[in-house]
This record gives sequence, structure tokens and C-alpha cells, in this order.
Amino acid sequence: MGAGRALSAASGLAVHFDAQIVLTRPAYVTEWAAVVSDRVINRMDKLSVMQAFRRIVERGSFARAAEDLGVSPALLSREVKLLEESLGSTLLTRTTRSMSLTDAGRLYYDEAITILDAVGQVESRIRDGAGAVRGHLRVNAPSSFGQMVIAPFLPRFLDTYPDLRLTLSLDDRVVDMVEGGFDVSIRIRTTMPDSALVARKIGTVGQQIFAAPAYLDRHKAPKDPDDIGQHTIVGFLLADHLTSWTLIGPSGTRTLDLDPLVRVGNSLVLRDLLIAGHGIGTLPDFVSKGPEARGDLVRVLPDWELNTPEIFAVTASRFGMDTKVAAFLDHLGAALKA
Repeated sequence: MGAGRALSAASGLAVHFDAQIVLTRPAYVTEWAAVVSDRVINRMDKLSVMQAFRRIVERGSFARAAEDLGVSPALLSREVKLLEESLGSTLLTRTTRSMSLTDAGRLYYDEAITILDAVGQVESRIRDGAGAVRGHLRVNAPSSFGQMVIAPFLPRFLDTYPDLRLTLSLDDRVVDMVEGGFDVSIRIRTTMPDSALVARKIGTVGQQIFAAPAYLDRHKAPKDPDDIGQHTIVGFLLADHLTSWTLIGPSGTRTLDLDPLVRVGNSLVLRDLLIAGHGIGTLPDFVSKGPEARGDLVRVLPDWELNTPEIFAVTASRFGMDTKVAAFLDHLGAALKA
């Protein structure tokens, strides 16, 4: 006992009789341990801990639960201990022969079942729907591209996927697709600026110079790029090349500075003005193909063309496209090749 008293006086640790020394932690040590265990449990995978606790209760044994989960009983025991310390409650009462739930343990077990089953149902629904084209698809595209390229295949696309809802927004200005809630935005540009969005190239657009035969009958057809400045120009208001055409031809690259007399913000309106003989202008091939085939428009300086813009499918996610976006782009790709 004397030795015990000396130890107690020196360390502040409690001493029991019969020369059996039992060390108990001072209060500040206990508080520190509780903080540490709470931090540990907060860093653990809470769902995994719930799953382990559920398995322990349902199997009635740490050993059987550990075997099911492929871990050691000691690890499960440690996780439960940390869980109890983080909650400040005993969840299981254990003896060498039995184990039972406390009231707090029963509450935790019941709520864990609800949470785990709900998570499982969500995961199953996502997995089951991963290969299905359904839900709400929101698409943004330039107006003329939407009317000339997307609109023709939409009936077939919607017939193929009857469970799909579709919102198609046509706008020639660049929109904030995240703010607008769009799944995919189609953009036609020579280059895409750096951004947090993901841009996938899905095609190219030919861009040539056109005029109506009637206009060229009234005005001498240009023979050289420098002759363009002598003509009335109809320009696309939102184009990168509204006032500067960079032409690529047999003798290299030529840049023309222009001041279009008429400027419009829609390629289809521009097409109609050219067909009506109001001047010379550039058109993308998805707009010019029909009028050129019918003879309503003819190529001007056919050996020269502008830089070829590219068609980009822009999405906000870097983790790949979901099935409805992929299905839409498959149909769009087929339309571009037709």
C-alpha cells in the first residue's frame, strides 16, 4: 500500500487496495480521447459502419458478421467502439456468451436499416436506368442549325425513345448552359475557349460565299477576292467574320475588311435575302445545300472558302455523357453524315 500511495502522490493516478494498481486517466485525458474518437468516426465511412453494425445485429455475432464482411472481428469491435464513443451511448451490451441491443442501439439499428435500404433503392434505380433513355433532355442549339439539322430527325428520335421528355432551346447567342440547366449545348465555332465545360467535336461546317443568279446578272461576278469590296455584302450579325473574311484559296490566304450594308442575326434570314438578290454573303453548308441544289444560289469565287468552323457538343460533366445525351448525339451524328 505504501508503494501504491507513493505512486498516487507522484502521478495523480488512482490506486486500489490489495497491492493491485489500476491506472485511471485524469479527466483531461478522457476528454481528449473522446474528441479523438469523434474525429476518427467522422472520417470513417458512415454507411460502411452502419452496414457493419446492421450485420452484427442480424447475425448475432461479431465473428459471423466479420466472416460475412471479409474483415476481422477485432476490426468490427473497434469500429463499434468508435461509433459508441462518437455517439456518447452504448449500443450493444456484450458478455462472453450473449449480445443484446440497448435502447439507443435499437434506435440506431432501426434508422440504419431505413437509410441503408433507401440508399440501396436509389443505387438500384440508377443502375437499372443506366442503359435506358428516359428522363428530361434539355438541348440548346443555334437557331438555324436547330431548324435545318436537328428538327428533321426529332420525330424519329422521339418515336425511338417514348419515355423521354425533350426541351429544345434555339438561340444564336452563347448561353450559360449551367444556369439554363441544359444537358448539352451545340456550338459552331472555329475554336472553343478554355472553360470548365467539356467540348466534344462532332463535325465540321463548310462555309462558302453565295449570291443569287439574278444578282450576278445585274452585277459583274467577282473574279478575285479583292473584287468582293465592290459588291453589296449581307453579313451574319453574330459571326466571327462579320467584318473580316479570311479566305483560303489557290494562291494562299487573303483577308478582306468589309462593312456589310445589311446585317442580320439569323442565317435563314440571310439566306432568304441572298436568294432575293440583295447581295453577296457567306452561308454554312447546312443552310446553303438546298438552295444551291435548286439553283436559287450559286457559289461566288468557288475556289475560295472561309475557315471551316467546327461543331461542338458541350456538356457540363467531365464524367462522361448520360444515355439520353449519347442517344441524341448519335442521331445528330447520323444527320450530319446524311
